[in-house]
Amino acid sequence: MTSTDQTQTPPQVVFACVRNGGRSVISRVLAEHYAGGRVVARSAGTQPGDHIHAEVAAVLEQLGLHTSHEQPTLLTRDTIAASTMAITLGCGEECPYVPGVTYVDWPVADPGGQDADTVREIIADLDSRVRDLLVALVPDIELPPSVLDER
Repeated sequence: MTSTDQTQTPPQVVFACVRNGGRSVISRVLAEHYAGGRVVARSAGTQPGDHIHAEVAAVLEQLGLHTSHEQPTLLTRDTIAASTMAITLGCGEECPYVPGVTYVDWPVADPGGQDADTVREIIADLDSRVRDLLVALVPDIELPPSVLDER
């Protein structure tokens, strides 16, 4: 690796959903956990709620992933423009379009109001997707074991 490679800005991914209280938060927390600073992960919502879903926070905490600093944030055109990729999770047409940014839609169930087992299934789905995404963005990344394997 050359010194130029070491100073490159890591790719940024924004995970977007409607309320920014479930799917996008799960994805961001997982990406930050696994990426080890090699990818910057953001989350936002087109109509952000007041807080993340309590059931999501509870299951993530059980998996050792802290959510105390997570606060729903409005998805803006600037947030997307600063990103390499936008992963949409149910925000559909409300998600601002920025030319040059790669968009991918992940059709994942909404964990809001679901029981712990269902939330864990949704986290497992997102865990697999996030891990695959990180390998695609940073091919030489060495991912730690899945948080689902550790519990």
